[in-house]
Amino acid sequence: MNVWKLIMEKLQVGSKVHVTVIDPADQGSDQAAEIAVEASKLGTDVLFVGGSTGVTSENLEATVLAIKDRCGLPVVFFARSQALSVHCDAILFLSILNSRNLRYVIGEHVAAAPYIHKLGFETISTGYVIVEPGMTVGKAAEANLLPREGVTEAVAYGLTAQFFGMDLLFLEAGSGASEPVSPAMVRGVKENVKIPLLVSGGIDTAEKAASLSRAGADIIGTGTVAENRDFGRLEAIIRSFKNP
Repeated sequence: MNVWKLIMEKLQVGSKVHVTVIDPADQGSDQAAEIAVEASKLGTDVLFVGGSTGVTSENLEATVLAIKDRCGLPVVFFARSQALSVHCDAILFLSILNSRNLRYVIGEHVAAAPYIHKLGFETISTGYVIVEPGMTVGKAAEANLLPREGVTEAVAYGLTAQFFGMDLLFLEAGSGASEPVSPAMVRGVKENVKIPLLVSGGIDTAEKAASLSRAGADIIGTGTVAENRDFGRLEAIIRSFKNP
C-alpha cells in the first residue's frame, strides 16, 4: 500500500482528504480501534496514530495492531520516531521547522533514518509548523510559535518546505486549541505554495471545517472530537470539509 499515492490520487481529482488522529496515550487499544471503525464509516480517509507525549513502543504497537485487525484504512505514524511500530503503513517523516531545538528539526531524523530504511517504510516528508496557541505540542517541540496573524511567515515556511522537496506542509494549532489555524493563513499559503496543505488542531465544528476547506486546505486532521466519541459532530466535520 502506497499511502501518499492514495492521498494524491484523491487530491488530484479535486477531492478533500480527512484524517482521524488517534493518540495511543489517550485510550486503550480496543477503544482506539472502535474510534477507527466509526471514523471509517463516517468517511475519514486515513488514520494518523501518534502524539506529543506518552507514546511508548508498547501502547503504539497495541493500538496499531488493534486498528489493523478491525479497520482497513491506512495507518500513518507521526511524532516520536523512536517508538515506531513495524505494522504502520507509512510514517509522517516530519521536521518541526519552527522548533528552537535542532533535535526536532533534523536530529531525531538522522538517528531514525537507518532503522526506517532497513525496515523499508514508506516516508511522507513533511514540513511541520506549529501555530498559536500551540498547546502541548508547542511546548514539547520547543517551538517559536507562529502568530495566528503571521500569514507572511506561514507562506515563507511553506515555500521553504516546497523548495526542500517535501511532500506536505502541516500547519498545527495544537490538540484542544480553541481555534484552528486561521482561514486567512490557509488562503495565503495556498495562493503561494504548490505542495498539499494539511491543517489540524481546534477543528471542532462543521463551520470551522467548511471555512478551512473554502480557504484551500487540502487535508484536515481531527483528533479530540473523535477521541471524545462525538461521532455526530465528527460526521458533520467530515461532510462539511468535503462539501463546504
